[in-house]
Amino acid sequence: MGLTIRPWQKRDLSSIRRITWQSWLFTYSSFIPEIDLKSHFDIYYTESSLLSMFDNPVIQGFIAEMDDRIAGYARLFFSRDENRLYVPSMYFLPELQGQGMGRQLFKALEEYAAKKGLDELWIGVMVKNKQALNFYRKVGFLFIREEPFPMGNTTVSHLIGYKKLGKTPFLNQKSLVTFHGKENLPSLCIELLSDQKKAWKDLREGHELLRQAKERDLTFKGFSVRLQYNPGRMKSSTAVVDKTNEKDRQCFLCLDHLPEGQKGIFYRRDYLILCNPMPVFSSHFTISHLDHRLQAIAEHFDTFLQLMADFGSGWMILYNGPKCGASAPDHLHFQVAPSGQMPIEKEIREEKRLTFMKKVDGVLIHRMKNLGREVTILDGDELMSVGIVLKNYLSTLKKVLLIEEEPMINIAGFHEKKKWRLVIFPRRKHRPDVFFNDGNARMVVSPGVIDMGGLIITPMEKDFAQLGQADVKGIYKEVSLERKIVEKTIDAMN
Repeated sequence: MGLTIRPWQKRDLSSIRRITWQSWLFTYSSFIPEIDLKSHFDIYYTESSLLSMFDNPVIQGFIAEMDDRIAGYARLFFSRDENRLYVPSMYFLPELQGQGMGRQLFKALEEYAAKKGLDELWIGVMVKNKQALNFYRKVGFLFIREEPFPMGNTTVSHLIGYKKLGKTPFLNQKSLVTFHGKENLPSLCIELLSDQKKAWKDLREGHELLRQAKERDLTFKGFSVRLQYNPGRMKSSTAVVDKTNEKDRQCFLCLDHLPEGQKGIFYRRDYLILCNPMPVFSSHFTISHLDHRLQAIAEHFDTFLQLMADFGSGWMILYNGPKCGASAPDHLHFQVAPSGQMPIEKEIREEKRLTFMKKVDGVLIHRMKNLGREVTILDGDELMSVGIVLKNYLSTLKKVLLIEEEPMINIAGFHEKKKWRLVIFPRRKHRPDVFFNDGNARMVVSPGVIDMGGLIITPMEKDFAQLGQADVKGIYKEVSLERKIVEKTIDAMN
């Protein structure tokens, strides 16, 4: 097969329209109704619209021909205001995809950019177009922003990314090893931790701070709490997480912002497993999405549950909602640590503490008694069923609370004997009032999933020394959702 890349010409117009439409139907019709695709196509891909592009000095197109047959094309747009070169369109005939044409076409785009004196290419890709996202990541794109993209009456999530020309892709720079699904993931993580301690100074210093941490226990009627004085967690505990500051924050989980020495494990095509440089546990990892996507679990239940299975017994997978504990609420991530670290892990094993509520799709739903805060337990032996019930729980909670966004939740997940157990902490508040007090009256306690699990992190020594039973009970009661709302939610689940 002979492949030729050449500049587009007006005589290519009918082929461009045909390729675009066939590619859209093949790629987008599973999540965008055809009527909306047609509406968008009829506005932006009419013959007159395309003809005007040929005469526009900021637009350039390239055709990929295979054996004298037009198989695909790409369109470039130069934004003078931003001094950026965008790739608004890159499509191939569905039956000819996956034959290496994309990489060859990209070489022509990069050469064109270089001739224009530019060192970057920018692109937008729909989140649900997984095949395209994987391709663009492989050729070096990093997606740093998530935006809505309308097509007719349908709006989908759209990722904006860029590629540095002539540079090694960020993913290649930051991946030490790849997990495909067959390797022993905990062993890979322990090896990563050992290697990173040697190569990355910040991690060594973070673990040294952890070794100096102090702990003490508080015992209550019905439950216990462990306090940890860990000054290394000050930045995380006091992180500014409101949306007004997101644009001004440099995301510390984006690949292009990771410290030079930090590397990770490429996990199942979409994530990077990283060592947490300010750990709470001796083995503490962050599972960070490759793309800068909002922290929300709704589309990622399967990943959360798959992580539980891949790590297996002896580990816990943790999720903090964007408004209740996530220090990077604008970047999707989970945490992983060895199990047995939080007091609640022992308490949820005591059958007498469980109040059975109902069974949905084979998944048992319980409430926990006498823990000072609301805890819902989901137990099931099928990944898909547990994911469906978790989705059901959260969507029902949204209806009960009369909200559109994700309910405030923290989740700890455990996988033992081929069963999934989710420990859910429904929340009504992120930080207690004492967090915002002035002077000595302030207590820097910012509850996330670890704190709700009974291991309360205090980055200030005075709080570690002064925090008492009444303080802890008051904090839990203040940030936890009311019992009647949780019961109403579970009763309303289908």
